[in-house]
Amino acid sequence: MRQFPLLLAARPTVPVLYMSVPTPSSISSETPDKPGLTAPSLRRRMACWLYEGMLMFGVVFIAGYLFSTLTQTRHALDNRHLQQGFLFVVFGIYFTWFWAKGQTLAMKTWHIRVVDRQGHALSQPRALLRYLLSWLWLLPPLAVSGLVGLPGGELTVLLFGWIAIWALLSRFHPERQFLHDALAGTRLVHQAPAPKAPRK
Repeated sequence: MRQFPLLLAARPTVPVLYMSVPTPSSISSETPDKPGLTAPSLRRRMACWLYEGMLMFGVVFIAGYLFSTLTQTRHALDNRHLQQGFLFVVFGIYFTWFWAKGQTLAMKTWHIRVVDRQGHALSQPRALLRYLLSWLWLLPPLAVSGLVGLPGGELTVLLFGWIAIWALLSRFHPERQFLHDALAGTRLVHQAPAPKAPRK
């Protein structure tokens, strides 16, 4: 009976572990899966996408003027398919060049950079592959419209519906990337803005 208090005294203590539970304010929608490779929010990527489309009007105007001058085309419907092929090549050169550098003008504005899966700069072939796969944003509804012969209004609804579905599919990707980026082995990441120089 005298050994009973000794047993109680020799009883090991159990350490208590404390875990901090994150609050909603500390949870970010841009949680990175790798350090330095944070995926921008879908809203920011789509805003960049729209801004890029606006800037492309200038590229189309210059390329169209150059094509008309070189081919002496006087009517908009003359050489239409040849002009579309020319624009396809011009767009390819534009995007391949800038994506290999990391950013287009629109991506700089929205602080977005395109890199490969390891976070390195894109090679020219990979940037070209991303350009070809990025046409999945537009080709399926355009192909359906060509086969069925949809009028302009219905084509617009189909086109924007497909774009919305294609964008929302990134929600199901583990890294929140678009499908064409996943297929091309590329990813869009957040590019922190450069610090402003101190005023003198």
